[in-house]
Amino acid sequence: MVEIRDPNELTAREKTAISERCLKSNMALYVFPANRSEWELRRSLRTLGATFGLNTLEDHRSAEADGIVRIEVVQSGGRLGYIPYSDRPISWHTDGYYNFESAAHYIGAMLLHCVRSADEGGDNRLLDPEIAYIRLRDLDPGHIDALMHPAAMRIPANFEDNGQVRAENVGPVFFVDPTTGTLGMRYTARKRNIAWRDDEQTRRAVSALEHILETDPLVLRLRLQPGQGLICNNVLHDRSAFAASNEGGRLLFRVRYRGRIGSNAT
Repeated sequence: MVEIRDPNELTAREKTAISERCLKSNMALYVFPANRSEWELRRSLRTLGATFGLNTLEDHRSAEADGIVRIEVVQSGGRLGYIPYSDRPISWHTDGYYNFESAAHYIGAMLLHCVRSADEGGDNRLLDPEIAYIRLRDLDPGHIDALMHPAAMRIPANFEDNGQVRAENVGPVFFVDPTTGTLGMRYTARKRNIAWRDDEQTRRAVSALEHILETDPLVLRLRLQPGQGLICNNVLHDRSAFAASNEGGRLLFRVRYRGRIGSNAT
């Protein structure tokens, strides 16, 4: 956990500590004082991301004007019915897997900040995608061939009540970013509204990946507390169910970016 005095103006030591962790593990955990207004906090999160070259935000349907999405339980509105905005568990995934456009245009980074934690539950598990890649390659290089196929995973089109349509999304699980030469990953463990390429090698690769996610000793487990956050190159993560009984309920702010940490850092 990197302690930050002021997220609007990181010291050289703080910036180096986060950069080194992201270079080694594709993620860093941080904490800074939580006694600030929502407006100040939202501004600070945008500044924190920009410090590490994260300036191109995803145009998400649930984002507010500053590009930040409130992850909370909702009882009405356009977010109702989507699992992130409920108290239900979320299976292993990388963010934006359903909005993949190409190896050069995808959700490469994410910032997740805790405003209020749940009384019980809401825990996350995290795993660096490069670890998952190495485990699979060591088991069988054919797993990598299958999951790098351009049609490995298909997300069917989504039709909403208001008439909006999210088009079908087809792409690989693993890919190489042509700008940075780094490994990217697009994945969800959900069983509904997803179709895998129909061949034996893909089925074996998906099964092996599921086993790794449930058993690997390098999986990190935590429950973010107020003032704590995660900045990462879109690592694999999940969320347990939680009890939203505290005052105001569990609330996290999420920002998703095109590009990776450090690619355009100042």
